[in-house]
Amino acid sequence: MKIVLAFLISILSISCTAQKTPLKTTSATTSPIVPGAERLSVYLPLLKGKTVGIFANQTSMVGNTHLVDTLKKLGVSIKVIFGPEHGFRGTADAGEKVSNYIDKETGIPVVSLYGSKRRPSIEDVKDVDILLFDIQDVGVRFYTFISSLEEFMNAAFEYGKPLMILDRPNPNGFYVDGPVLEPNYKSFVGMQPVPVVYGMTIGEYAMMLSGEKWLSEKANQRSEYYKVAKNSPPDTLFHFMVIKCGNYTHNSKYQLPVKPSPNLPEIQSIYWYPSTCYFEGTVLSEGRGTDKPFEIFGHPSLPKDLYKFTPVSTEGAKDPKLKDQVCYGWNISGTQDQVLKKVNNKIQLKYLLDAYRLFPDKESFFIKTKSGDMDQSFFNKLAGNATLMQQVKAGASETEIRKSWEPKLSQFKSIRRKYLLYPDFE
Repeated sequence: MKIVLAFLISILSISCTAQKTPLKTTSATTSPIVPGAERLSVYLPLLKGKTVGIFANQTSMVGNTHLVDTLKKLGVSIKVIFGPEHGFRGTADAGEKVSNYIDKETGIPVVSLYGSKRRPSIEDVKDVDILLFDIQDVGVRFYTFISSLEEFMNAAFEYGKPLMILDRPNPNGFYVDGPVLEPNYKSFVGMQPVPVVYGMTIGEYAMMLSGEKWLSEKANQRSEYYKVAKNSPPDTLFHFMVIKCGNYTHNSKYQLPVKPSPNLPEIQSIYWYPSTCYFEGTVLSEGRGTDKPFEIFGHPSLPKDLYKFTPVSTEGAKDPKLKDQVCYGWNISGTQDQVLKKVNNKIQLKYLLDAYRLFPDKESFFIKTKSGDMDQSFFNKLAGNATLMQQVKAGASETEIRKSWEPKLSQFKSIRRKYLLYPDFE
């Protein structure tokens, strides 16, 4: 309990009203959800007279205006912008390395944290008083923004820079499911022992990283320094702060006003992403290069009576898997309500199992590493273990696979509950 209290740190998340009427709504509450970035009256006083470094992308909006533009207009001195995967403006392909540059619209230097480095250097933040993090997550372990968050927190804690996280709702925050990552499979698409769907906002996840001491050794050693601000009022210095969302619960069905990345263009693709991203570790197309990525998937070798599609070059998928080849597979798109009903608050493994069962050349179904080491294949990194691949190959049922996820899944749920800032779905 000591850790939990310690990190309710300036969750200046205090119940304050929003300054603007947001565009987002939820079916779980009668009032619009208010992302942390829109609660300017809570955090703006702490930025006045300070120099700021912002980790942001195209989702960092305050109403219809980007957070950077909003803060600049309000007189906040922004020294540097940090950009994650897909870049600050969110147009780069998945996995595409992005270089540093000067943002044309603001004239502010942009340092890429998805290129030659994954965290700010001490040089990057030497003129910065406060670090600010505001990025829309989708609540899936292999979506790399939580890995970027972790590296950003490591840098802030190690360099002694105050860190403010503007929380945003999790569109997949209404359930927890999937295998828990094993240490041997740690990578940038999975850095911590959490399940594929972890049911936490970015702010809650940050508190867990700190509270469980999952940060770097040096950052963890400095944790006492970050506990002293736990009861600080809004008008004093802070060290680690989460600005909560308003009117959000873990039963909320949040509609994102901006697509979080090029290949998650609508809420339905976000709902399917935990189930169908596994196809990225196989030879099948996961739908990149179509108008329904992660809702359409298949391969030229699958039966010709299945759904037919052809991946082509598109923005955000310039060279998609199986480009310009006719593929056969599945189209599981639909309305939001139809997809929610199909997902049914859990990862749907049946499509992966069916695809493997129907695929003629099973030896080539999973993509091998360049060295041929299947144990370290990308599929296993996505799964967070080697067990799931073995189970698929052995013909295990979905029920058997799901049973194997316990008790680690239950153990994680116990950890998760310590850091929740919002009413839970259970």
